[in-house]
Amino acid sequence: MLRETYINLNNFFLSVSDAIDLANPAISLHQMRTAYIAWQMAKEAILPFDTSRNIYMAALFHDIGALDPREKVLLHRFEAENVNSHCLKGEQLLNSIWILSPAAPLVRYHHHSWKSWREQGLSLTDPYVLESQILNLSDFVERSIMRKGYILPQVPKIVARVRELEGEEFHPEVVDIFEDLAQREAFWFDIINPRIYSVLLKYGPLEKVEIDIESVAHLSRFFSRIIDFRSRFTATHSAGVASTAVALSKYFRFTEKEITLIQIAGNLHDLGKLAIPVEILEKPGKLTREEFDIIKKHPYYTHVILDSIEGFELVTEWAAFHHEKLDGTGYPFRLSAGDLSLGSRILAVADVFTALREDRPYREGLGRERIFQIMGDMAKKGHLDKAIVEALFDNYTYISSYMKEKQEASKQQFEEIQALDLVGQEGPDGVFAGVDAF
Repeated sequence: MLRETYINLNNFFLSVSDAIDLANPAISLHQMRTAYIAWQMAKEAILPFDTSRNIYMAALFHDIGALDPREKVLLHRFEAENVNSHCLKGEQLLNSIWILSPAAPLVRYHHHSWKSWREQGLSLTDPYVLESQILNLSDFVERSIMRKGYILPQVPKIVARVRELEGEEFHPEVVDIFEDLAQREAFWFDIINPRIYSVLLKYGPLEKVEIDIESVAHLSRFFSRIIDFRSRFTATHSAGVASTAVALSKYFRFTEKEITLIQIAGNLHDLGKLAIPVEILEKPGKLTREEFDIIKKHPYYTHVILDSIEGFELVTEWAAFHHEKLDGTGYPFRLSAGDLSLGSRILAVADVFTALREDRPYREGLGRERIFQIMGDMAKKGHLDKAIVEALFDNYTYISSYMKEKQEASKQQFEEIQALDLVGQEGPDGVFAGVDAF
């Protein structure tokens, strides 16, 4: 039974949150550090456990709507001209998955100032106000920390800046909660602790929550959108890979559990692409040697991220080896036929097939005959498994139709998310969004 396999939800969330912040060293661990601050503030305020958990989840993914890493950097530097767009996108994305939907309103309002709440006639006791204020302040504090300087000398300046924004950006009571925490050196040491992942994994509010493998599959589909929606050229890629891999795994008589695991692997195989600049993903011409070297990092990061999740051994292997080749000329591990299981070989075929069918910045998607020719040649050269390629060709009509069905759902949500850019132009809710921290 599938339900006999469980994954720790906190472990899964922390790993994905970490991946989302891989794009630039300047924002590394930002969401995780913000989650720690928000969680400590919720504890200091003695909020109900469910409320604390929702704040924690919201903090772990509060910038999930900033799909372009360049936008994340501008937000982190207080240089973004419009902060509303990523809040709206984040809310819509989180609302699409039941586990994270309680955090969606907090993400929507995490740049909403206390002045804005007050002008709407709301108080700290109204729904979402206190929680979003805690998240707003936590995000501001984390962004205010200079990563190259020693932390304790920075504390007075950070506290003073927060106090300056009291009554406008932050509610006075929320500022008081923060100031009580700020007196503890250990609070600041934990924030900048490079092992903060371990701290949150061991003590965080999701520490004992486990979910079955079917729920993980639903979550993997959700997070595949975060991976793919960074570019219109990859908007449905993981959906295509996952659906093709599922169809092929059924042909090769995988068990029900194995089919679910390969679906998860397909959804998450490009998780490491969150560390790749969008400019490279969307480059219309041929990549330079240096740019291709950067691309080669993405399956390595996929491996590192997924390998940190206990119980994901097969998912990690199948997902991370999708650019390996049977003759040993693939990347980044240079594995060969004896090292590559059937699941890994299926993912490799599914990835190539999906990529060839899709539009790319430098070409339109290819037709059936051209795909047959290219993949047939790759099989002859020992790059792809010949038996799997033949199974794909023999079942082309069914697999193509199944892929299209799954990709259409991703395409629809991508278009809905992109439409929020226009709504986001209405302007930011916060008063300091485009102002330097100090």
